[in-house]
Amino acid sequence: MGLFGKKKREKNEINNKQMKEGLANTALQLLKQGTDYDSLANTMCEFGYLFMIDGHGIEALFKITTDKGVFYFAAQKDALMRLNLTEELFIGTTQKFLSLHN
Repeated sequence: MGLFGKKKREKNEINNKQMKEGLANTALQLLKQGTDYDSLANTMCEFGYLFMIDGHGIEALFKITTDKGVFYFAAQKDALMRLNLTEELFIGTTQKFLSLHN
């Protein structure tokens, strides 16, 4: 709830291709060639959730899969963070967030 009992407006942006590409490209800049990937040729990105929340900004959880592994990221407000998660935590966090925000 926001001020005076008003509910914050949330918009599910999971189908917003431009927003997803922007977040994924920013996350790719945090990966290191030779350590996190050798080639980005078959790199994939999967979003667990992506919301725009009035007065807060972006809330997102996603993963990037490279030729060397899976790397998890969260976007909150205007910050992008690399996370140390397991696939089980990624799935569980996604399910919990979606159950609270849908």
